[in-house]
Amino acid sequence: MFVQEVRQAFQGIRTNAGASPPGLYDHPLSEAEHQSLASQLASLHQLEPLDPAEAPQRLARYLRQLSEIALAALPEAQRQQQQLALVNRIVAVLQEQAPKTISSGDRLHPSARLLQELRAAPLLPGQEAITRPLIPLADGTLLINAPSEPSVGLALQAEVPSADRIDLLCAFIKWSGLRLLQPVLKQYLAAGRPLRVLTTVYLGATDRRALDWLVEHKAQVRVSTETRRTRLHAKAWLFHRASGSSTAYIGSSNLSAPALLDGLEWNVRLAALETPAMLRKFEGTFEAYWEEGEFEPYAATPEQRDRLDHQLSLARGVDPAAAGGSGAATTPVWFDLRPYAYQREMLDALAAERSLHQHWHNLVVAATGTGKTVLAAFDVARLHADFPEQFPSLEPPPLLLIAHRKEILLQALATFRQVLRDPSFGELYVDGEMPSQWRHVFASVQSLTNRSLAEIPSERFKVVIVDEFHHAAASSYRRWLDHLRPQLLLGLTATPERADGLDILHWFGGRIASELRLWSALDQGLLAPFHYFAVADATDLSALEWRRGGYVPAQLSAVYTGDHRRVDLILSELHITVADPARMRALGFCVSVEHAHFMAERFSARGLRAEALDASTPADLRQAALRRLQIGELQILFAVDLFNEGLDIPAIDTVLLLRPTESATPR
Repeated sequence: MFVQEVRQAFQGIRTNAGASPPGLYDHPLSEAEHQSLASQLASLHQLEPLDPAEAPQRLARYLRQLSEIALAALPEAQRQQQQLALVNRIVAVLQEQAPKTISSGDRLHPSARLLQELRAAPLLPGQEAITRPLIPLADGTLLINAPSEPSVGLALQAEVPSADRIDLLCAFIKWSGLRLLQPVLKQYLAAGRPLRVLTTVYLGATDRRALDWLVEHKAQVRVSTETRRTRLHAKAWLFHRASGSSTAYIGSSNLSAPALLDGLEWNVRLAALETPAMLRKFEGTFEAYWEEGEFEPYAATPEQRDRLDHQLSLARGVDPAAAGGSGAATTPVWFDLRPYAYQREMLDALAAERSLHQHWHNLVVAATGTGKTVLAAFDVARLHADFPEQFPSLEPPPLLLIAHRKEILLQALATFRQVLRDPSFGELYVDGEMPSQWRHVFASVQSLTNRSLAEIPSERFKVVIVDEFHHAAASSYRRWLDHLRPQLLLGLTATPERADGLDILHWFGGRIASELRLWSALDQGLLAPFHYFAVADATDLSALEWRRGGYVPAQLSAVYTGDHRRVDLILSELHITVADPARMRALGFCVSVEHAHFMAERFSARGLRAEALDASTPADLRQAALRRLQIGELQILFAVDLFNEGLDIPAIDTVLLLRPTESATPR
């Protein structure tokens, strides 16, 4: 019906342009329209030149519409023969204009038959032909699992036997859905034809049993175990056919029984014979995802099963380690970690700086959240492979990683152990913990400050990594950077430009080896999506003193602390923008200790469970507060001089910036 309406509308425009209703149009200008528009005011219409790059597609579409109208309008007597003759006359004209690409062999045979199949060998006695799809190969359609129509599950079953290659992109895969397709997929895979599957641990909905079955039957499976953000919602199949009659299904149905059979699902079936550009885009995008580091190969080894089960539990909001009461997994769970594509580019840039330019001191600038510590771990992991002469041992060279917070060091140590697949790698030097081997040390700058330079030889560590390197201008960092003589120095930061104007690039010859700024990371979809709300609070700061790039903290604190009107405004806006503040997990960044405690007191008085933390809060109390926030016992933590840099707190869903900030904000 819709196609008929489009055809009628097109015919009406072609024959009676003057009666066309006002609105948007997008087709080549016909002679009839030109004549009609010539009698109108120029301000009543808009014409644009036909783009030469788009001309073949647009003109062919126009010709197709006219051809369909003309072929349907031919007299009933011998209509089929006349249709074939008309098409062949058009082909003859095309051949005259493009003899190198169109030949007489492109004309239709007068027998008016459709080619249905080509076989490599004759059918054996009793052997059936390949099952054809329920929907003609050249047709697109919408499947809605209506009672009077084939379900998407039945349609998919009928697509599999004739495919030469299948690609599946699906947010989650359930055993109940796979079970419906198992008979045809089993035969398909037994014939040695490839099936590639991309899926995720989104919501913990995937059944590992389903992935194990696919791998057991020789399908290639890659899984995104990213639990901090949702990266894949797509549900799509691509059935490649060497004949050129490939088809695709794109829509709402995950691989589950309700979605395939009777759920209120919408899925579009596309055909390469009808919309080739869309299938080419599907294929290219799938290839890009397949090569992306986020999707990791799954081979269903015992180790990988444990890892996947763990990630699925986390995605369901259950921490198996915490549930066991130990606070940490008793057995390390490994997975075949690979750097993301953008991280591989940065690693290659570092390798090039060292091999081509002999620059062994390098600064990496990467937005918070893009995995600077992961990048450093992979960099160390590949040193032997990239530079066997400089690093002849398979074991990582003596290494010192410096950071300014224990939380950052703990996460860095866990990351290195995961990447290097060594549960005993590294020692902490922070909060009284002292290394015994002094080979791979993760140290706080505060602990190093308390140690004499003479106690650690300048060439003790071949590799020195400094997290948040913009702090290196401080005397506590400079003291050790001037003393140590590593073969390889790697600085990591998201913000190399300091507010006080001090230079940190002199450690690296004025260079940045690799750079991924915040806006580039956002444009590439590498960071968690967010909505940013700016609220005018009418607080007058004009009388405050501006010193060294910012307001004097004590004066700013005096303005904000005790301002009940401002708190009321913040709470009002919070209830407008947050779906359910009673269930949020938030951080509020304050200007001072007094301001943080004031905010916590006022939020608590209004029924939201809140606490205040600052740099003087003991580490065990900070960790306890964070755990309570993550499990929902607290709605918000107000902090000052904490959580400003590189801390991974996946449960956080809301951030309140309650002080002036020079952090980058959306444009």
